Formats: sequence, C-alpha cells, structure tokens
Amino acid sequence: MAQIQFKRGVTEEVIPDVRLTRAPDGTNGTATFYFDNPKALTTEEGGEITGMYLIDEEGELSSREVKAKFVNGEPAGIEAVYVIKSVEAWDRFMRFMNRYAEENGLGFTKS
Repeated sequence: MAQIQFKRGVTEEVIPDVRLTRAPDGTNGTATFYFDNPKALTTEEGGEITGMYLIDEEGELSSREVKAKFVNGEPAGIEAVYVIKSVEAWDRFMRFMNRYAEENGLGFTKS
C-alpha cells in the first residue's frame, strides 16, 4: 500500500517521473518528482495542497517543497523535491520507492 498524497486522505493517481541524485559518499541526496496534470490540481478534489506525503506500511515521509506549474493560466503539473539527509533516510526512501514502483509498474534507468 505505497501511495503519494498532496492533500491528506486523497491519493494521487498520476504516476510521477522521479529523478534521484546522491552524493558520492552516500550521505545525502534528493528525489525530484514530476507529475503531469495531477489530480491534486483539479478543483473537484477541493482543499489545499499542503505538501507531498509518501505513505506506506512503515509510515510516512513528507516534503513541503512542492511547486505547481501553470501554462496559460491552466494547471499543468507539480514538481516536488524530497531531500534525503542520511544513509538511513536514503534506505527508507528506497524501500518506499521499491514498493511504489512494484505497485505501479515503474522501472529504474541508471544514467
């Protein structure tokens, strides 16, 4: 049950493109999520985007670094950045991503 939410209790159905960066020593990194036309930006969902919440059976990871993209005044996407500050946090994030990828048919491409 790995899911991403922008509004508490409302699971985002759009599958993101995720780009990972990691320091050579493994002590920190970032995960940048790109959502194309996410459900969270539609008015029928109601409520405010309060952050990005990565939820699975281990608990919740969250980020407040969320930006909406608009084209010609219309909502077009969301970019969210999750900052990883330790080796343990990296391992926890990767466990979430493995669960999320398995449930949503995602693959991994190394640059």
